[in-house]
Amino acid sequence: MKVDLSKFNNSWLCHGRSFLMRSIWYAINVLFFQNSLNWSSGLKVFLLRLFGAKIDNGVIVKPGVNVKYPWNLKIGHHSWIGESVWLDSIGPIEIGCNVCISQGVYCCTGNHDWKDVAFGLIVKPICIEDGAWVAAAAIVLPGVTVANHSVISAGSIIKEDTEPYTIYAGNPAVPIGMRRIDGNEF
Repeated sequence: MKVDLSKFNNSWLCHGRSFLMRSIWYAINVLFFQNSLNWSSGLKVFLLRLFGAKIDNGVIVKPGVNVKYPWNLKIGHHSWIGESVWLDSIGPIEIGCNVCISQGVYCCTGNHDWKDVAFGLIVKPICIEDGAWVAAAAIVLPGVTVANHSVISAGSIIKEDTEPYTIYAGNPAVPIGMRRIDGNEF
């Protein structure tokens, strides 16, 4: 057997959205999100909500962010989405409260089935729980839950669920320590 990409079919990904709706979102995503000249987080939050994202108060969305399908996105209050983050939300992405997703992070909800002749898609949700930090240029793979207050170190690739208050690093990311939050004022 050989891979035959002519058999690939992802028409089921439309999630009940028309071609026109997806096209309008694509244009808005390019003009207002991926465009690093747009600094207005409030406008981006408004547009995400307009297209079906569930966004709580106090969310910050930095310039250069790419959101595949906002209707598959949920973000809790006071979370930060850093510059050049890619939320590849062909499946659900749920981001809790007080989460920091640093610049250049890639959240990938889909992958290809390398055993399938048609190279079909496998889609699994991502959940990043309250207080977690996904540091710069990290990758969160399909089906992963980043547990509350855990840390994914810069450049790491997380392919399995994490434990609360645990720090992960590497490719694949493994536990390297515990996160301690002491609450001291500076």
